Amino acid sequence: METPVRCAPPAPKTAAQLLSDRATDTVGAADSPTLTEIFAENASDGGPLGFLLAQIDPACGPVLWISDRLSRQESGRLCIAGLPRPLEVIAVDVNRPLDVLWAMEQGLGCGVLGAVVGEIWGDPPQLDFTATKRLALRAEAHGVAAWLIRRAANPNLSAARKRWRVASLAALPDPDDSRAPGAPLWQATLFRSRWGAPGDWVARPTAQGGLHLDHRVEADAALPRAAEH
Repeated sequence: METPVRCAPPAPKTAAQLLSDRATDTVGAADSPTLTEIFAENASDGGPLGFLLAQIDPACGPVLWISDRLSRQESGRLCIAGLPRPLEVIAVDVNRPLDVLWAMEQGLGCGVLGAVVGEIWGDPPQLDFTATKRLALRAEAHGVAAWLIRRAANPNLSAARKRWRVASLAALPDPDDSRAPGAPLWQATLFRSRWGAPGDWVARPTAQGGLHLDHRVEADAALPRAAEH
């Protein structure tokens, strides 16, 4: 029996290669690893975490998860046992937002990681356009997705390619027990996207992993138009 060989991470892309990719493949660039920000409508809402986790593929490798002290103090830690799919998480606890940014930048240089997630509370001055630009370029150069979870924060100037506002909605009923909650639902507003049009959706996880996005409607009279991401 042959032992499977893990593929070596690809060589990082140069600045010229990144510019060429964006100019020649706009559609492909939209699906490439980059920096995405998710803002919580309510600082204690766990919806943004579920929204993020639905988009992480465990097969891509372990996830480096970094959180600052205020994020852990105000919203708690990620509960690995409660995840719907097995996921290898490397948790790093730091005190300052500056430490989160430094650890994220170092992690994004490791091509064997599936993603790098940072939790930062509020609007620290260190999290400026330059810092987010560094994260975005490093994520794109090394092919590792970067995510920033923002709580009690304002959407100030940022180089993040996608910026979401996410809030939990009432869950769908369980198909086997109408009194129990089923699949979660999230109200997801994409208010900035480098490659697509902003919009509002009702999002839910799919059984295969990923998100199912329904265009939000105000009444049940109109049938929503669905899009798979």
